Parts: sequence; structure tokens; C-alpha cells
Amino acid sequence: MEDLIAPQDMVVTFSHGGYVKSQPLADYRAQRRGGRGRQAAATKEDDFIERLFVAHSHDYLLCFSSRGRLYWLKVYEVPQGASSSKGRPVVNMFPLEEGEKITAVVPVREFDDNHFVFMATAQGTVKKTPLSEFSRPRPSGIIAVGLDPGDYLVGAALTDGRYDVMLFSSEGKAVRFAEDDVRPMGRQATGVRGMRLPEDASQRVVCMLAADDESKAVLTATEKGFGKRTPISEYTRHGRGGLGMIAIQTSERNGALVGAVLADQSDEVMLISTGGVLIRTGVAQIREQGRSTQGVTLIALGEGEKLAGLERIVERDEEDLGGGNGNGSGNGNGNGGGRDDAEPLPEPPAGETPPQVH
Repeated sequence: MEDLIAPQDMVVTFSHGGYVKSQPLADYRAQRRGGRGRQAAATKEDDFIERLFVAHSHDYLLCFSSRGRLYWLKVYEVPQGASSSKGRPVVNMFPLEEGEKITAVVPVREFDDNHFVFMATAQGTVKKTPLSEFSRPRPSGIIAVGLDPGDYLVGAALTDGRYDVMLFSSEGKAVRFAEDDVRPMGRQATGVRGMRLPEDASQRVVCMLAADDESKAVLTATEKGFGKRTPISEYTRHGRGGLGMIAIQTSERNGALVGAVLADQSDEVMLISTGGVLIRTGVAQIREQGRSTQGVTLIALGEGEKLAGLERIVERDEEDLGGGNGNGSGNGNGNGGGRDDAEPLPEPPAGETPPQVH
């Protein structure tokens, strides 16, 4: 059947609310810079496009779940839809268990031995597995990482052995270490300590970032609506397994850290409150500050409302899409969160919303 699928480049979008769709890249005609662009997908008022890839129709999308499982999807299997359609719910495409969510998506063309999938969990465990280990798909999915009771996956990224990895805790701490501090392991291995957390389970790792240079800034946000952007160079590299350095003050004013993203000044981010309010803002409007500061107001929250998370908005105008090379590259650096494998899912701390596809 696959031989009958026309080889072509496709634009694949995942929405925050859990919808996926594809369109032929040829549907996006090139525009002069400054054009209005073309809508990639219809979304509800409380949804937005969170991931966008330009990938070949025969490429794989590796979809990592909160319970540490991996599901495959060929790009040609993603339902096609017009710009005005939302797409299909991701939960209808995989045999997900109750509470299990897709938390990271990585586009791949070849399962070579020169790339790795780097993963992190809420309890601070990290693991690096050769990409070739994920080359044998099963309809029911396969184990991507072994999880301890109560643990869950918070991120997955495609790396080449030369990235820096950053983990951020709810206490506002961050660790940065070289990817090669972690040796490659098999799929079912649990991993090694990436960040040390208190034994009382009062804190957790909320996100993982993977950076291959220092051109971007780190944007951090707290549950009471404060945040800032800080040059990545201020996060000094240390060995893995430490308690971390201050990323943002988690004072009574700020509350806990809920998320961090890598962003350029030209990017925009979406802030999501527990009350379902979405605020879109330009990164350039957020003041650049040092690591130890408290940050500035990002969003005005209502009574009893908290900031649930933030995401970098993925948008491409037609000119950008027309320049895609279809090599499966994209922004699939998995900043999301997730859950456990075999046991009932732990409830997130009060006021927090478990991540979803994203």
C-alpha cells in the first residue's frame, strides 16, 4: 500500500487541544515577505497550533506518551484536511489508556545510529536512547522509557550527541549539562539522575529543553502570572544530577514555576490559565532579566486562577513553508509533560493542568 502513496512534502500541525491534520505543502503558494500568510488549521477559541512540521509523506512521526510509551505514525496516515478544518483528535489514532496523553512528537526520516532520543521525567530522571532502537513499530506501541511508580514523562527531543539539556523544576531551579554526560541506553532502561529533587516529593521537573547553541533566550513563567526572558548563556553548564541554579524566584508573589521555553525575540508565546483564558504575547515585549530576579507580570489572573503553562506559538507564513526542505526537521523538541506507564496516574498538584498534545 505504501508504494501507492504519492511522495510529497506535507505540512503537519498539532494543536494544543489535541487535534492533528496534514496538508500538501504545494497548497501553500509562495508569497512575498510581508504577506498576510495562510491559515494552517482552524482552531477553537480555546485552542491554537502548537507544533508544525514540514515532513515527507513517507516520514515517521514518533509520538511519545505520558506513560513512557512510543507510538508511530506515518505522515501519510495523518488525516488530510483543508485550512478550515480542525483535524482529527489524536486520542482516536492511538490505543491510549485512560489519562494517557501524547506529550512529545519527533519527526524522523531514517532510524540511523548517529541520532538519539533524549527523554526526561517528572522525578528528574533522564535517558538517552539511540534512534535506531525505535525502528520497529507495533500497533500497540512500545516502551520508550521505564518509569518508577508515580513518575511520568515530561519531554523528549531528537539530538545528535552534541546538545545541551536543561531541566526546570517547580521550585524555579534549573540544571544545564552536556548531552554526552548521559550514556546511551536501551528502550526499557529507567535512566539516570538528571536533576536532584527533595525526597518529600514537594517538587517535580516541569519541562526539558534541548539547545544546540546559545542564540535563543529562556522564557520562564510562574503560576501567579509572572515571568521573564533570560539569555541562555546565564545558565552555566554543570554536571548532571545537581540541585540546580535559580531560574526564577518562586516567592510568595510568584508561586511555583510552571514552564519554560526557548524563544527568539521575533517569537510569540501563548499563556494558558486554569480558567481557560489564553493570552498571546510577543517575546520581545517580555523584559530580559537575570536568573535570580522575580520577573514581570505576563498575565492578569482572576480570583483563584493560576497560570497553567506557556507554549511557543508555531506559525509559518506561506513563504516560510515554501522554503521547507521536507527533511523531517521541525520544532519537536518536546517541552511537554506526561505520565506513568502501568499504574494509575498521580493527580497533579492543585491548580496544575497535566500537559497534553500538544
